[in-house]
Amino acid sequence: MTTIEISLSEGTAEAYVAGDAGPGVLLYPDAIGLRPQIEQIADRIASWGYVVLAPNIFWRAGRAVDLAPTTDLRDPDNRAAFFASGIGARLTALTPEVLRVDGETWLAALQGLPGVTGSVVGATGYCLGGRAALVLAAHRPAAVAAVGLFHTGGLVTDGADSPHHEVSRVRAAVLAGHADNDPSSTPEQIEAFDAALAAAGVDHLTAVYPDATHGYTMADTCMYQEAGAERHYLELRELFDRTLKV
Repeated sequence: MTTIEISLSEGTAEAYVAGDAGPGVLLYPDAIGLRPQIEQIADRIASWGYVVLAPNIFWRAGRAVDLAPTTDLRDPDNRAAFFASGIGARLTALTPEVLRVDGETWLAALQGLPGVTGSVVGATGYCLGGRAALVLAAHRPAAVAAVGLFHTGGLVTDGADSPHHEVSRVRAAVLAGHADNDPSSTPEQIEAFDAALAAAGVDHLTAVYPDATHGYTMADTCMYQEAGAERHYLELRELFDRTLKV
């Protein structure tokens, strides 16, 4: 487990790397960003026999250590204060085009790591990171064989750039793990996203985790739900094992 520096057009971004050998997995963090919790998820996935790269996707806004929360987000008031502290600008800056450009860099960095095997990779993302993983899979369909999306909101919107419009270009198997109590992912949106996947002929599994809220995988926040988090690991491992270890 180590941290590396990745060169981009306007600077550098740090990324956490876990695993010694195996197929590559790109891990997109949630809106809180790269931090010990994301590193722990990367370590867990690497323990299944993968090499995992988790980049600081907000590198334009600053170093991960400087963007990370300074309070305990397991306290609901602290979490609310963190999200009210102006992080919205760094989220909206990740437009689909930016995600495609940066995704090329993350993909190249992952595939260039020692120990990475195979010609295809997996991608998993949390919160907005799920949208980033989906965008990459649509942009590089020959390179991304599996995508995991967890508590990812806004997958279906009225906009022309709605993520669900991307699925017609996706060739990866898709696992979408939704919370049943997430206002950013309503039953109607889940149904529409599932319909888009089916219409595109995408190999997919859509799961709605009971009694879960947005952010249920993140043990360093008050939204954590152990049952949902552990189920997500089980289903994600099954996805990666059947698509990447072939």
